[in-house]
Amino acid sequence: MVPGETLAEQRTLNRTLLLIVNPVAGRKQALRLLADIVRVFMDAGYAVTVMTTGAPRDATALVRQYGADYDAVVCIGGDGTLSETVAGVLQSGAETPLGYIPAGSTNVFATSHGLSCDILAAARNIAAGGVKRIDAGWFNQRSFSFIAAFGAFSWSSYTTPQNLKNMLGSPAYILDGMMNLPKIKPIHIRIDAGKETHEGEYLFGAVCNLFSFPGLLKLPEGKVRTDDGLFEVILIREPGSLLEWQAAINSVLSGKFDSGVIEFFQAGEMTIRSNETVAWALDGEYEGSGSGETIHVRNQNRAIRLLAGKGG
Repeated sequence: MVPGETLAEQRTLNRTLLLIVNPVAGRKQALRLLADIVRVFMDAGYAVTVMTTGAPRDATALVRQYGADYDAVVCIGGDGTLSETVAGVLQSGAETPLGYIPAGSTNVFATSHGLSCDILAAARNIAAGGVKRIDAGWFNQRSFSFIAAFGAFSWSSYTTPQNLKNMLGSPAYILDGMMNLPKIKPIHIRIDAGKETHEGEYLFGAVCNLFSFPGLLKLPEGKVRTDDGLFEVILIREPGSLLEWQAAINSVLSGKFDSGVIEFFQAGEMTIRSNETVAWALDGEYEGSGSGETIHVRNQNRAIRLLAGKGG
């Protein structure tokens, strides 16, 4: 160090970074490590602005308004925080690179994409640079990052008590879902995807762009590419016996999808119709329900510039 010169004067903070923090995510580890996280990015040459969320959709509003003014946007929280932040980036119209520090209870997106779930390691990976393009999805006028689902287990992420998620992680969703199985009724759905039509009574359906949902499903080996402009669609009909139930469960957990009650296909765009009330969850967050609503889902190819560094 030059005599009389401070460390701050030596460091050149020539890039800007907006850090969105969900202070109540998971076990609140992010708050305890916030100063260390900011230091990681400052050491990488970023001048950091910290903003915290206080209500649902705050992350979307903050990033939509301010995100385009920064060289990078990083969010700290669970899958819901990530989903809101992605929505803000997409709505801003900017191609601002996005970093994700997983601090939720299950961190489905991070696990599926091979991102570190160690908070400081994730920050260092983001600071190291390296952009990976991945697809996003539009569900009518709402965006989603990795899954839109209805039926069995789809509600578990937003109905399972937070303390149970903190203790058990992903298995908490399964426990909550199993307890509610007697309440599940099949829903009549029709999906038109190009020249392909799928119609029937389904207990579960998902439009997704991920390799696995820990503890719930694994996508078929070699079928998934998260930047190919295609969604993977899973539909599960009501099994006729306990043996079919077991076969269906084993099929989705193994990724083989060889059960007769499972339909699997890929599409970049589709129209979903039902005359029944369907409750949807986008990235694990309750989206709402409607009777007779027509839903248009389309893939936005490589819309997310994910700062994955060496971790992704």
